[in-house]
Amino acid sequence: MKKEVKHLYRKSIDSLTLSIELFNRPNDCARVHGVLIFMDHAFEMLIKAAIMHKGGKIREKRQRETIGFSSCVRKAFSDSEVKFLNEEEVLTLQTLNGLRDAAQHYTLEMSEQYLYFQAQAGLTLFRDITKRVFNIDLKTELPVRVLPLSTTPPMDIQAFFSSEVGEITRLIQPKSKKELEALEKLRALAIMENSIQGNESQPSHAELKALSKK
Repeated sequence: MKKEVKHLYRKSIDSLTLSIELFNRPNDCARVHGVLIFMDHAFEMLIKAAIMHKGGKIREKRQRETIGFSSCVRKAFSDSEVKFLNEEEVLTLQTLNGLRDAAQHYTLEMSEQYLYFQAQAGLTLFRDITKRVFNIDLKTELPVRVLPLSTTPPMDIQAFFSSEVGEITRLIQPKSKKELEALEKLRALAIMENSIQGNESQPSHAELKALSKK
């Protein structure tokens, strides 16, 4: 592994470790935002390291900065010389990046179940890329764990969506005075839906209002 590749890889492991620590801690202060921001950074460093490891470039000609998250993902998916991501993995990364953008630049409300799904999907994908590109078993970097202790055990994906929609519906009932909280929860689901549709933009306030009416 070349020196710069190794440096980027170590940075990715550092950010992944912090993301996991934030997820597992019993303090909710900035927890959701921290998990998403550090996991997003972990993937950007990992993908850049993987692109370079496979002989690709992460800097465009005459540009001072390296390419951003979205450009990295597109390159890792569509550039035949370095390709190491499939379509499903791209959707996972686009959803994570969209949630990170919302958490970084505005506000976001995520249930514990939703955060768990995103964090676990991210960790699994990180493991797969690490093995696929570098032939490194992530278990050599992180301790083996079964599940975090939780007062709300993980549910299956269908039950999760039903629960989320039910909670949003409850929040937007007349006299509930919790429209803002409902829109923040709806934003998180809309980001996932946008990613599935190939749209990387954030849902607008008007779009969220229209969704809440539906």
